Amino acid sequence: MKPIALRYNQMTVMGTALNLDSSDTASHSGGVRAEFHALLAGCGLYDLSGRAKIQLTGSDRVRWLNGMVTNNIRDLAPNHGVYCFLLNAQGRIQADLYAYNLGDSLLLDVDATLREKVLAHFDKFIIMDDVEVADISATLTALGIAGPRAQAVLQAASIQSPGLAPLQLCTPKCECNCNCTQCTLLRKDDAGHPAYEIWLAPDQMKSASDTLLAAGATAVGIDALEKRRIALSIPRYGVDIHEKDLPQETGQMRALNFTKGCYLGQEIVERIRSRGNVHRHFTVFVVEGPLPAPGTKIHVAGQEDKEVGEITSSADLPLPAGNCSVALGYLRQEAANKSLLVGPATLKPSAVPII
Repeated sequence: MKPIALRYNQMTVMGTALNLDSSDTASHSGGVRAEFHALLAGCGLYDLSGRAKIQLTGSDRVRWLNGMVTNNIRDLAPNHGVYCFLLNAQGRIQADLYAYNLGDSLLLDVDATLREKVLAHFDKFIIMDDVEVADISATLTALGIAGPRAQAVLQAASIQSPGLAPLQLCTPKCECNCNCTQCTLLRKDDAGHPAYEIWLAPDQMKSASDTLLAAGATAVGIDALEKRRIALSIPRYGVDIHEKDLPQETGQMRALNFTKGCYLGQEIVERIRSRGNVHRHFTVFVVEGPLPAPGTKIHVAGQEDKEVGEITSSADLPLPAGNCSVALGYLRQEAANKSLLVGPATLKPSAVPII
């Protein structure tokens, strides 16, 4: 497959971008429970304009980015991507992002709240390198679809594509009436839970979303998406991951490559690997009792004066088999097999995501 050359409308038509998180979403799809069910059993459609797109060009872009992030950019095949951490010299996580090789450029996908931080970090470390950084978020955005019927909805919308590997891109053969001059289809890396992104110009969001809704997708909002995230045990930077955290503490080993060579913060990551372990781990908990709020401390039963962890996210999940209260957080290693309390509730660590 040839590298994708992203072509997008340079004019942003203000006011035409779809807002799938508006108050109309819940009434349209029957509430958060119905939206969450669509993500589990059908196909949910959502707005990803809260993600920033940063483009890297220049002859040194691959070598330079490979020395900045925790995953392997040097050997990244065209039209493929990887999940990465951006660290400081002390090995602490400054941001997380996806990096994609588009052939003649690299494209980074990052939460928009981290945009300025990432750009400032890059600016600090581009010295004599032939690397140009451009924020193209105003001209390139995305829709997301997720659920077991996602592929069927794409086909019903006449968006034809080959079978994609996780984090692989293609320019699909598109015969729909969404008026997109050219879009890019990306398969996400949510193991066992199909999800795709459609990259397109902001002024094409409304027509593309209308086409996908007519093909059988259900509009879903941020509340349902947050429940899905927690159910899949996916940490979010700024919520479950912070500047003080070390990569191995988060459990996101998919972000790390131990054979790529040197990068900023690599010495700390390698030291942790060689010495064996970290003192605490990102963990998913089943909650029995009142749902704990983020920031609530975890204790061992009978040792309420000793903190052994902290809750970072929590949600009541309306699963088909019945409601289930779930929390994400960090737990010290020595407490893994203890009876755990968080306020009046008890916690049971789970080795796997809830769904």
